[in-house]
Amino acid sequence: MAVEHMKLIGGDVMPKKPKKPCKYQSCPHLTDTDYCEEHRGQARKRYERYERDPETSRRYGKPWRKIRERYVAQHPLCEQCFDEGCLTPVEHVHHIQELSQGGSNDFNNLMSLCKHHHSKEHLTRRNKGEGR
Repeated sequence: MAVEHMKLIGGDVMPKKPKKPCKYQSCPHLTDTDYCEEHRGQARKRYERYERDPETSRRYGKPWRKIRERYVAQHPLCEQCFDEGCLTPVEHVHHIQELSQGGSNDFNNLMSLCKHHHSKEHLTRRNKGEGR
């Protein structure tokens, strides 16, 4: 299996994680995320319809997706990884102050994060008792 590499700021090369099987039942494709391109949309629709809180769906609807798309175009890398000297593509656009706590979708309240740093941010909030 070929291993892809990412260049670090110092010019060193760091291997990417190997691809993993798509989570869709019986799908043979390998992917960097949970689902392959073919099944990603189906998984998102199922989540939106049956699992996601309706209030959250209203906050993160089509207007949010447009804002997120523009932000990612301007900030394509995880901002915390970049500060640590790594180049990691953005996976989440994080609200520094949560919408439920009075935050907004203004760019100065957003941060591009990889999955690791996004989880770490929310774990820190939970430990401080600041929300989800």
